[in-house]
Amino acid sequence: TKAIGISNFTIPQADRILKNARIPPAVNQVEFHLYFQQKELQAWSKRSGVHLTAYSTLGSPGMVATLKSQGKIDQNKELNPVSDPVVARIAKVHNKTPAQVLLRHILQLGAVVIPKSTNPERLKENLQVFDFELTDAEMSELNALDKGEQGRIFHLPSIIKGYDKHPENPYPKL
Repeated sequence: TKAIGISNFTIPQADRILKNARIPPAVNQVEFHLYFQQKELQAWSKRSGVHLTAYSTLGSPGMVATLKSQGKIDQNKELNPVSDPVVARIAKVHNKTPAQVLLRHILQLGAVVIPKSTNPERLKENLQVFDFELTDAEMSELNALDKGEQGRIFHLPSIIKGYDKHPENPYPKL
């Protein structure tokens, strides 16, 4: 084995792996999007050399709808970065879609993006993020939209029964 990856590891968990693993992890795959930018983890990633791979980069609107219908997310919680007016304005300036702006934002923050789509046109569109760059001012505007823990979609103890009993459950109680 030449490379391994980890997923949803906190900084203390990942540090423990780095201190004890013969082969250090190359990536940590985590929820990372406009409203949940994981700024401390971004900084740690740059220091440690463990790259971030971002899932839910578009905010997972389908999953949010499902979790809301199951009562696992507050019905009034607005978590749709694709519809954010700041994103729409920036997209118009660059003649891009809001999704492309969201993907570009995460890329410029230094993470790898893995957007999900089953639509062939959107799959092609998701690849068209390398022909433009967001300005420093645009990046600052987008960075300011981070909601911290309130922006998290996948609060695993709310989704997976018993997760909150795990000895290393990193999620705050809601």
